[in-house]
Amino acid sequence: MKRTAPAKKAAPAKKAASAKKAAAAKDTAPAKKAAPAKKQASAKKAAPAKKQASAKAGKQAPAKRQAPAKTPAVAPKKASAAVKGVAPAKTVAAKPPRGESRTSLVRRARRINRELAEVYPYAHPELDFENPFQLVVATVLSAQTTDLRVNQTTPALFAKYPTPEDLAAANPEEVEEILRPTGFFRAKTKSVIGLSKALVEEFGGEVPGRLEDLVKLPGVGRKTAFVVLGNAFGRPGITVDTHFQRLVRRWEWTEETDPDKIEAAVGALFPKSDWTDLSHHVIWHGRRICHARKPACGACPVAPLCPAYGEGETDPEKAKKLLKYEKGGFPGQRLNPPRAYLDAGGKAAPPLGSA
Repeated sequence: MKRTAPAKKAAPAKKAASAKKAAAAKDTAPAKKAAPAKKQASAKKAAPAKKQASAKAGKQAPAKRQAPAKTPAVAPKKASAAVKGVAPAKTVAAKPPRGESRTSLVRRARRINRELAEVYPYAHPELDFENPFQLVVATVLSAQTTDLRVNQTTPALFAKYPTPEDLAAANPEEVEEILRPTGFFRAKTKSVIGLSKALVEEFGGEVPGRLEDLVKLPGVGRKTAFVVLGNAFGRPGITVDTHFQRLVRRWEWTEETDPDKIEAAVGALFPKSDWTDLSHHVIWHGRRICHARKPACGACPVAPLCPAYGEGETDPEKAKKLLKYEKGGFPGQRLNPPRAYLDAGGKAAPPLGSA
């Protein structure tokens, strides 16, 4: 029993040791608790940084939304000045579509013209005329109506007033009655009588062969002037009518909408010697196949070259039913067409009032 007494005394030593360990644990506890504090501190610091970053992003976002859309390609400033002259400036360059190079655009445009030349080898002005005077009058009358209606109307007009002198001295009411079928007959009467008087008083009764003189005549603009120059005098010119404007934009030769700028931009893609025939090819194609409302894409000879393919009917059989004039088996617009047109299978239009 006396030998077991020391064992009992050792207990306080164990307690002291455990007390020391507990004290040590207490000393280390704050260190472990400090770690979350650091995380909170870093989190607090990081939070403002994220907010600042998001704030910066928020400031930048509107700038991205407000980024201006791509504007249509326009001709250089030189173009608008050039079109005031007699001919379109060759320096005017159309902006190629979808990254198409300038060289590729020129080649594609000229290939389209060559293809159309094979389809319409007999293309010609679709107004009946025998001399420059008849052509300038017929072209003025063709505004807001068809060439067919003009051709059905002018025989009576020229039979009664064959020269500028005759039409200049005509009774307006009598002329109005003849021109009534063409629409806007009062305004057209004023124009044709006015231009006839100008021809008599300023040009000796002869139609001038210069652009700057033609555009001075009442009712004669650049389009009419180029029709007369190209078809009555053999001087190249581009006729920018509604068909021409529509097709060159579908083909993405230019994005211009102003006729003078279209004339300049398209003229820069072709040699000057091609301008008159180019006008005929494009206008004929617009009237017969590439219509405004429903183009006959499935019957189009230049479909592989056309960026707008698919805007119209693509089924070949259905597209054939949309063809007009001789391509659809119907008469053309001239009562007296050229021999080449008739030899190619074209049919003359019927006179006014026929069944």
